Amino acid sequence: MSNLLYMRFIRLPILTRILMIAALMIFLFGSVIHFIEPKSFPTVFDGVWWAIITASTVGYGDYYPVSTPGRITAMILLLVGTGFLSSYFIHLSAATVTKQNAYAEGRVGYRGGDHIIIIGWNERSRTIIRSLIQSESIILIDDTLGSIPIKEDNLHFIRGRANKDETLLNARISTARKVIITSDQNLDELQADMNTILTLLAIKGLNPDIRCIAEIQTSEQVNNARRAGADELIPANALTSAVLLNSIASPEVVNPLLDLLGQLNGKHLSYIEPETTLMDKHFQEASSFLLRERNTILIGIKRGDDIIVNPKRNIKIKFDDQLLAISNDNDE
Repeated sequence: MSNLLYMRFIRLPILTRILMIAALMIFLFGSVIHFIEPKSFPTVFDGVWWAIITASTVGYGDYYPVSTPGRITAMILLLVGTGFLSSYFIHLSAATVTKQNAYAEGRVGYRGGDHIIIIGWNERSRTIIRSLIQSESIILIDDTLGSIPIKEDNLHFIRGRANKDETLLNARISTARKVIITSDQNLDELQADMNTILTLLAIKGLNPDIRCIAEIQTSEQVNNARRAGADELIPANALTSAVLLNSIASPEVVNPLLDLLGQLNGKHLSYIEPETTLMDKHFQEASSFLLRERNTILIGIKRGDDIIVNPKRNIKIKFDDQLLAISNDNDE
């Protein structure tokens, strides 16, 4: 039985063991001094109080031994008890620093929920984090960073490969609301897309219902990314090509498309379902109605696989159309 208790005691964290020994020693010396000098220490509690004050080297002087045996007890307490209390506070300080370093280096798992996971550290993820950090809890996963790149209360860094179960579990993938996967620009296009697809498979294997937004570089891997579980794909190269083509076609020095993208911060560009009041109305009528009633700018119509931007006046809104519009997030 004593062997079993000893083994259990040894398995306890070192801080707990030191604190237990120190507490036992304080109680022991407090009891001893009470029995040696009952007049100076009327109760065991008074003795324990004196032992704590003496071992911590504070020394208020409200209780003190006057006999030779009492002073010898005090000397032994100072030699033994002070060492244990000092060890406790030293280990406590070291544990605090170690914990802080572990957080900064991404070695501590997240314990919250309803958060957004961003995979990969680059300028795109930096911009996303800066935009969302005030209102969202964000987990950044990256295996190249040595420490957290942005020190914010709402940002938690986890170092590791995002296609490993251990890393995703540390990021609490089961309670996350959304995952954004940015493409690794240090790899060639095909390898970067393969890495994105592997990450998608790992994420959907652990949480099939989570919404995944993935950046893809090659059009050949779009279908594979969708099969792997991507709910939304961002074709990085297609967007870059559109900006370059618009720059060639536009006579202005400042690119209008880049200006538009830059001003979308805080606004919502999306497809919306047409209201019943908009059915069979011309595009211009629907545009005026949405601008007046919803503070929403209508840009175009998605009809099947076709997207019509700024359509002709005679085009009417149909039941199965989707409306491409810009709205303010605050108005929703």
